[in-house]
Order: sequence, then structure tokens, then C-alpha cells
Amino acid sequence: MANILDPMDLKQIITLHLDGASNRRIGSVLGISRNTVNTYMQLFAASDYSAEELLGFDTAALSELFSSHTTLDTQRHNELMLYFEGVNKARNHPGFTFLHHYQQYVEQAREPYSYTQFLEHYRRKYPKEKGSMKLDHVAGEEMFIDFAGNKLHITDRETGELIPVEVFIAILPCSHYTYVQACMSQKRGELIACCTNALRFFGGVPQAIISDNLKSAVKRGSKYEADINRSFKDFARHYNCVINPTRVYSPQDKALVENAVHLAYQRIYYPMREMVFFSLADLNREIGILLGRYNNLLFQRRESSRTELFQSVERIRPMNYMFDF
Repeated sequence: MANILDPMDLKQIITLHLDGASNRRIGSVLGISRNTVNTYMQLFAASDYSAEELLGFDTAALSELFSSHTTLDTQRHNELMLYFEGVNKARNHPGFTFLHHYQQYVEQAREPYSYTQFLEHYRRKYPKEKGSMKLDHVAGEEMFIDFAGNKLHITDRETGELIPVEVFIAILPCSHYTYVQACMSQKRGELIACCTNALRFFGGVPQAIISDNLKSAVKRGSKYEADINRSFKDFARHYNCVINPTRVYSPQDKALVENAVHLAYQRIYYPMREMVFFSLADLNREIGILLGRYNNLLFQRRESSRTELFQSVERIRPMNYMFDF
């Protein structure tokens, strides 16, 4: 075999496969050859278990199942476990982030794990801490999108009629850096235009765009595999990313973007409640001003803002800079 992988790498291969990524894409994301991915996919298919069942196995069980094809570096693993003791003691300190400790770990480790593996190993060592982890997403990996439930309005200059408009919201879950835009409808063309503007705002393309089963994105919802409409698929193919509707078994996915919508009501809707706008361009201009202030606000329990986290963490990650604007 070209490579012998840690059982944690096997879990990442299975997860990306279940998300619909190609073997070439999986190899690119994980930094391993496509041939290695092909070989492991053949091993999975030849086993007596489905991909979903394999994903449910712990690392020890996976290692035993594929014992001739996996390896666990005991010294490397023990080094990480020892480092976690200090990390866990600092959990309740104001300003704590896993990313800070991961960066320190990388500087001192002989052969550091990836950030995803770092978090996964921590969850397994301290499972009770799982619900309180703050930076539980890989930088540059996902962009969550949704439309706000409450609408904004523009005013017809001649008749004074209030015309309702939709509000699109996109958020990068690692830094919580947020994009907000008003548009005339939730139709497919408007959604794609908003996503394009969001990518331009963020300056790059994530590996996956996570939608909340929006009607303009998904033709037919499913517990297992939603049917994405062709136009949105073409959009994703153009920017070399994938579309993943919110996982029905992961309510935290939906909660993240819903929280962004709630904060938009507070920081953008409310300050504009007595303002009058006669065009969508004027409304979006004001939204842009308030959005800048919102992203620059310090987090209550961290000494940084969304903008600072984005600049220092998210932008330096290998997002796909493949634009055709």
C-alpha cells in the first residue's frame, strides 16, 4: 500500500465519502494520494459493514478491523494525551480557545495531528466537554447559509408602499465572520447571486456550503441524501465546492445559523427600525455599515472580534481561491 493510515484518518475518509466527496476530493482535503483513498474505499466495501456502521466504530475497533492497514503511533498519541491535561485545566479560563492551544501544540510536537484530529481526540478523552467546545469547526471548511424569517422593507417613493425584501445570511462557523444582504426574493437566481456575493466578501471558497434545506437550493429533502437543484449544483461545481443541506441528525448545524439570524435582528434590523430606504442598493449600503460594526465587536468571552478571528485564523487556511468574477 502507498500509505498506512491512523484509524482517525479512516474516519475522515468515511465522513467525506458519506458527504458525497469524490475519492480525488477526499485525497486533496486530507493530503493523501487518490490511490490510497481508492484502496481504503475498496477495503470498506469488502468489509461486512456499511460506511455508516464503520463511522460508528471507535478508533480501537477500526484499528482491529483493518489491523494490517492501520497503525497507531503510541508515542505520538501519548504525547497528545499528556498535552491535553494542561488544555483541560485551562478550559474555564476567560478567553480560552482550542485553536490557541492547538497552535502551541503544533510548535512543540514532533509530529502533530491535524486540527480536526486534535479536536476529535480531545472529545474522546473528555467526552463531557463536547457540548461546550467553542471552535468545533475547521477554518475555511464550511459556509452556512439561510434566509432570515423576518423581512426588511424598501419604500416606493411615489406611493409610499412598503415592499418586503428577503435577508440572506452567511456565516463561517470557525470565526463566526458573517455576511448579510437584502434581496428581492428567495428564488434560485437570487440565492445564487447572494452566495456569489458572500464568497466575494469572504475572499475565498469553502469546501462545503451548508444550506438549511432551502426550497431554492433543494428540490426534495431527505434524511439520507437531499436532491440539490441543478443550477445550485452547477454553481458549486464552478467554484469547486459541494452543497450539503443541514444534517437532520445534527441540530447544532441549524442552531449556528439561527443564532446568526438572531444577532442580525439585534445588530442590523433594530438600528434601522426608523430608517426609510427607497432602493435595495441604499438598504444594502446601510446593512454593510452595520455589518462592519457587528463583525468588529469583541466577543463577550474572548479578547477578539469576528473580523480578527477571520483575519488571523480563517483567511490563512487553504480555502479555494478559484474565482471568476
